[in-house]
Amino acid sequence: MYNNIYPFAAIVGQEQLKLSLILNAINPAIGGVLIRGEKGTAKSTIVRALAALLPKIKVKAGCPYSCDPDDDFGLCDSCRQHFHDNQATWQRARVITLPLNATEDRVAGGIDFDLAVKKGAMFLQPGLLAKAHRGILYVDEVNLLDDHIVDIILDTAASGQNIIEREGISFIHSASFILVGTMNPEEGELRPQLLDRFGLCVEVHAVGDKEKRILMMERRESYDTNPVPFLKRFKNKNSKIAARIIEARQRLASICMPDHLRSLCAQLCIENNVAGHRADLVMEQAAKALAAWREHPEITAEDIREVAMMALLHRIREAAPPPPPPHPDQDHNHDDSPEDNQEEEDQKNEDQQSEKSKEPQDAKDSRPEEMSPSEENEEDAESNQEEKEQNRREDVLEQIFKVGDTFKVKKITAPKDRVLRRGSGRRSRSRISRKQGRYVKSTMNQNTGDVAMDATLRAAAPYQLQRKNGNGLAVILRAEDIREKIREKRIGNFLLFVVDASGSMGAKGRMVASKAAIMSLLLDAYQKRDRIAMVSFRKKEAVVNLPPTSSIELAAGLLREMPVGGRTPLSAGLVKSYEVLRNYLMREPNARPIMIIVTDGKSNAALGEKKPLEEAWEFAARLSLDERIRFIVVDTESQGLVNFGLAHQLAGAMSAQYFKIEDLKADTLLNIVKGEV
Repeated sequence: MYNNIYPFAAIVGQEQLKLSLILNAINPAIGGVLIRGEKGTAKSTIVRALAALLPKIKVKAGCPYSCDPDDDFGLCDSCRQHFHDNQATWQRARVITLPLNATEDRVAGGIDFDLAVKKGAMFLQPGLLAKAHRGILYVDEVNLLDDHIVDIILDTAASGQNIIEREGISFIHSASFILVGTMNPEEGELRPQLLDRFGLCVEVHAVGDKEKRILMMERRESYDTNPVPFLKRFKNKNSKIAARIIEARQRLASICMPDHLRSLCAQLCIENNVAGHRADLVMEQAAKALAAWREHPEITAEDIREVAMMALLHRIREAAPPPPPPHPDQDHNHDDSPEDNQEEEDQKNEDQQSEKSKEPQDAKDSRPEEMSPSEENEEDAESNQEEKEQNRREDVLEQIFKVGDTFKVKKITAPKDRVLRRGSGRRSRSRISRKQGRYVKSTMNQNTGDVAMDATLRAAAPYQLQRKNGNGLAVILRAEDIREKIREKRIGNFLLFVVDASGSMGAKGRMVASKAAIMSLLLDAYQKRDRIAMVSFRKKEAVVNLPPTSSIELAAGLLREMPVGGRTPLSAGLVKSYEVLRNYLMREPNARPIMIIVTDGKSNAALGEKKPLEEAWEFAARLSLDERIRFIVVDTESQGLVNFGLAHQLAGAMSAQYFKIEDLKADTLLNIVKGEV
């Protein structure tokens, strides 16, 4: 199996990756390694080359779970029943590759249908976790795994045991392995639960040295042309590395950790604001392995610092911002700076202007009776003049704001239903009409031809004694016994971004923060394989900036160049957005669109004769009647002395999920998955 593996000693560069794998081979308690980097950097080649160096393991003869005969507590049920059978054999530690499309029964194990049909009894078929026991479980593109497969791996990696409870089978076997995963961060991040489970993390990049790249090409060509002489050439170097790993394993138990270095580990974790205590423990175990590898009698500070880079890379968090200073009391207003006073004055003026736009039509009737007609006319003229001046400024002033810093957003999904769909992606879980995805339950309806053998056998089992079995079959099936599988998988959604680009969004840096939020959502849409579209509204109209597409780059470019200025025709934005969604749903009736409205909720331009806000809320209520669409309102209103909460009222009118921009940010301390909405 390992005779034709590219030799570990011949690999050029990637020294940190090779060291991280060697440390795990010496001390599996480290917990594996996550390899992050671009494709074509020899990640899988190095993993398989390492497996060829691992010493052979002693296993129970004929045991499919590679049980250690010297470990009485780790034996499977079958080996316990034959406890006195001392037959053992030696085999190489295996590298088991977990495919992305692996099903639950393929990973954890399940019923062996061939034996069940032939012998009429339940037999367990071991899964990939059983084969990986005492070896390496290699997951390429681990960040693209379905969540339910990730959960199985997490539970098994944490407990060291695989528990199978399904289809009438109850079985437990040991499953302790070195977990090695690779990922390209550009294709999406990893769930925090699984990310923290990897002991070490290494960033890999293409070798930058010209001479090393030439040497790499020469060695690969030599290996591909004539592998036998090439393998002999590096056989001695490979053997020395393998022998050194065995010696380090034997030396590991004698390595001690000075007390003052535990303080160094704790200090490094505190300085990097890591969550939990796994980083401290991993750092100690990795330092022990490194000391054993370098033949140190005890762990040194240099050992700690070298492994700290790998143990903390994927656990570092940004420190929480300091709390804002207390607001000064009224008695200390004279200490405020002129800039602060001007900012408050600007906020008050903006709030007063918005309040005027909300003033009902019958406001004249509510004025004091003693106001004379001349005074009333004078006030109306002044109000009209102010409104005209405000409109003139909004129409003239037009700016392009930069995009602020992006962030990781909370998980946004569409609710589950019973509609069968096609497609792929990583956002919302849906039932699938094809023979793909996770098998979750069975049904008597026969539409897809995806037969659920387990459910079919269970349905037929009670009637076997009543059915004549003259053909020697183990099981007799009839049409009424047939059950089909109901499968689920994650698919992408259609996201429609509705962006308020009016003049009010330019105040207080709102558009900078809004563009940052939209860009963050676009990056999330790229990772989830969504289709997107964009509508913006300003001045007196709404326009479709981007029709439905999969090009996130095009949307990002339009967002950067989007101008801001003019009045706020919120009604026009809602109407135009629904037109886009209606047309999309006509082409894709089973689509799951999500409309994300980014606005402060203000409106001062109507399509008809009604007041702008009343008209917008009426349109919003009509939109909410379409149950196929999910609505999200992102409130861009700045926090100030006075807040109108118009976006919150808009969300209420259209039964939408409501967020402030800061609420969109995923809290890594609580894990992103807890932010699912």
